[in-house]
Amino acid sequence: MATPPRLCLHWGPSGKKGPCGCLRLCPRSLDNTGGEGSWKLCYLGLCGLKKMKSSLKLVDCIIEVHDARIPLSGRNPLFQETLGLKPHLLVLNKMDLADLTEQQKIMQRLEGEGLKNVIFTNCLKDENVKQIIPMVTELMGSSPRYHRGENLEYCLMVIGVPNVGKSSLINSLRRQHLRKGKASRVGGEPGITRAVMSRIQVSERPLMFLLDTPGVLAPRIESVETGLKLALCGTVLDHLVGEETMADYLLFTLNRHQRFGYVQHYGLGSACDNIERVLKSVAVKLGKTQKVKVLTGTGDVNVIQPDYPAAARDFLRTFRRGLLGPVMLDLDVLRGHPPAETVP
Repeated sequence: MATPPRLCLHWGPSGKKGPCGCLRLCPRSLDNTGGEGSWKLCYLGLCGLKKMKSSLKLVDCIIEVHDARIPLSGRNPLFQETLGLKPHLLVLNKMDLADLTEQQKIMQRLEGEGLKNVIFTNCLKDENVKQIIPMVTELMGSSPRYHRGENLEYCLMVIGVPNVGKSSLINSLRRQHLRKGKASRVGGEPGITRAVMSRIQVSERPLMFLLDTPGVLAPRIESVETGLKLALCGTVLDHLVGEETMADYLLFTLNRHQRFGYVQHYGLGSACDNIERVLKSVAVKLGKTQKVKVLTGTGDVNVIQPDYPAAARDFLRTFRRGLLGPVMLDLDVLRGHPPAETVP
């Protein structure tokens, strides 16, 4: 097996060498003007939160959806600050893609952060979704409804960062409780839901409606590594970060956590910590090549080279579909390991 992987994440211009000789990893179109190593990401941001807050008087309970592969990272802290007065349920979706070997430790860690009501789900296959309505009913029954006390129906609001499955959850609830089809559009990219929608019925007994909302990232993500985890989970459009940068971090993470499913999937001889070699093998296996003109002393020569961007996209797509095996991206946080080094 290959030696332990080495990948330093040094903040700086892309393509420049860091102090240890490694390639600096800097997402394109993102800046660090907010402080050392911070990402300033604007994705509807405070505007989206204001729209949600204005709808709070109609809401009895908040359901926050997040990716089960990053249960301890990337949640928007402004949700709790802005919407924290209502009963709150955390739904960790896409559990089928997450390695939940240490689920008990995750639950304990979240409880230590004040999150006692947590459910792991797979909304595409309706796993554990039936637990949600009974749990929110119990939460609302033990909490004051204030001026909504006379209303016979309940209203829930679904919130979360982009592309974690909020609309999929709504559709799953409707399948489970109303035997009806899709009410919310879903997709594999962030930004499908762009506005706070009208109420969608998700249950008959009790009569329950739900508000879908656009995904809202925190206006500032303090850690480069947290930003890369969010990007791997699809909460940021890939081209904003760079597919090859993300593929490099994915390879580092898989090796660090001893998840070598990519070796078998792509028919590699052994694990490798060199992203260029891995992407070259992927490109060759997929037949992804491109002609490149090279200037020589005798003129231009067409050279066939691996299509690295196409290989990186396939590597990321394969990971997101779960074909490399379940992965817990927050394993380092759970075990108390420090994040990869960042420098200004």
